[in-house]
Amino acid sequence: MIAPTRLGPDIVVAATGPHGWRDHLIDTDLAERARTQPGRLAVVDRHRTLTYGELDALVDATARALRARGIGPGDVVAWQLPNWVEGFAVHHGALRLGAVSNPIIPIYRHREVGFILRQSRARIVVVPGVFRGFDHPVMIAELRGELPDLRDVVVVAGQAGAGELRFDEFVAAAPPDPLPAVARDANDVVLLLYTSGTTADPKGALHTHNTLDYENRSIVELFGLTGDDVVFMPSPVTHITGVLYGLHLPFLLGSAVVLQDVWEPGRALDLLERHRCSFVVGATPFLHGITHHPDRAAHDLSALRVFGCGGADVPPELIRRAGRELDCLATRIYGSTEFPTLSSGNADDPLEARATTDGRLIGAAQAQVVDEQGAPVPPGTGGELLVRGPDLFVGYLDPALNDEAFDAEGWFHTGDLAVLDAEGYVTITGRRKDIIVRGGENISAKEIEDLLFTHPAVADVAVVGMPDPVMVERICAYVVPGDGAVTLADLVGFLRGHRIANQKLPERLEIVDALPRTASGKIQKFKLREDIRARLAAT
Repeated sequence: MIAPTRLGPDIVVAATGPHGWRDHLIDTDLAERARTQPGRLAVVDRHRTLTYGELDALVDATARALRARGIGPGDVVAWQLPNWVEGFAVHHGALRLGAVSNPIIPIYRHREVGFILRQSRARIVVVPGVFRGFDHPVMIAELRGELPDLRDVVVVAGQAGAGELRFDEFVAAAPPDPLPAVARDANDVVLLLYTSGTTADPKGALHTHNTLDYENRSIVELFGLTGDDVVFMPSPVTHITGVLYGLHLPFLLGSAVVLQDVWEPGRALDLLERHRCSFVVGATPFLHGITHHPDRAAHDLSALRVFGCGGADVPPELIRRAGRELDCLATRIYGSTEFPTLSSGNADDPLEARATTDGRLIGAAQAQVVDEQGAPVPPGTGGELLVRGPDLFVGYLDPALNDEAFDAEGWFHTGDLAVLDAEGYVTITGRRKDIIVRGGENISAKEIEDLLFTHPAVADVAVVGMPDPVMVERICAYVVPGDGAVTLADLVGFLRGHRIANQKLPERLEIVDALPRTASGKIQKFKLREDIRARLAAT
């Protein structure tokens, strides 16, 4: 049964109530650890370490500062920060007030950030200063005229401009009065996280205390995690992986998390060794980077127990090699923003199952594979994957998206093609959603195509993913030219003018006389994918 859950004063979304929830407020783990183990290490940041007591005090001050700016239950607090401890402070501070945390991936630019802030009606946004050469406060200043609900901009590690606040001053000015008690419920929406799929605009997925808490407990049970485990987090804490296993799982365990804000595999090996990290979940490029690094053997990674690899296609040989050379449990893991972890493997699963499938269903997760008419298919037969379970999100912020996403029985249609075998192992075989998975990030091909169609020298265009050994896929544009010549540099410059994120820029251009189409006019992208694979193999 789908019941209403309310976000703010006038937004209603779908919610489910499966078994497995314990009605636990997920942010209270940090406060409880701070009360019982204040001196225990909690976070290793780029320049500092914080104990549970220190982190809890920073979260409390941030919550009081947010409240002083008028933030209360149901309000959206947006933040676009790298893997810095300030992200922990903003996220947990918002939850303590009964507000909704809205993390935004740092690589997003004007187009994506503007859409997210407009749709979420965020009251406040926290951004870094200049990070990786990009000035985030300038971007927000250029967008601000389009954002009538945005009242405050807070800048971390940078100078605040006119009408902006520096994070350290923002927190220091927090009133000293204790936070008043706030009526909260474990079914309250606490996380608004945007994901790109088949549509040009990102989709805002909503999670509650219960959905996130169940997900983390299922991972603890699957991998036998304890308070002695140290989490390494190179994945963005603004991604579902980082939110779950960076911002919450360590505090559920009473352990520590080690952050890396800019990915560099040599630096990752140093951190893994120095801090005796034992648990990692990350996309293919992270596992590939440390496994293939030339100095890997010079590092002591004996503490590393588990590396769950997902978010993009995972080559079976990478799992085999990682398990052999890193001497850890390397396993594929399948999930999404909407359903964080459906399947994976652990020490009970044979290596080949962990390498060649996406694992078996975890905990109370349910899945079925259906044909084009929606009828279940026999084990071992391919079709669309439908899922449901205690960690399934409760719906999209835009309720119009829910009718297509959920059926009457509460099954979520993933849009992924899969095989579910007789032993319960899931194998993802493709995607109905027209997305490109580049380095663990979903990129909408339609968004790029829609923009390129407006280029004066482009008569027709299709965008597909081309195989890449490190990023899994990179972007290739097939273009039928119109009047005049067109080059890859032209297309990239044109798209930069639309201020889209850099990872969406095409990295190869193929000029063709016509695109392959069906009798009804639909582009046959499978033929383009076959073509680019053949071209790459011939070089």
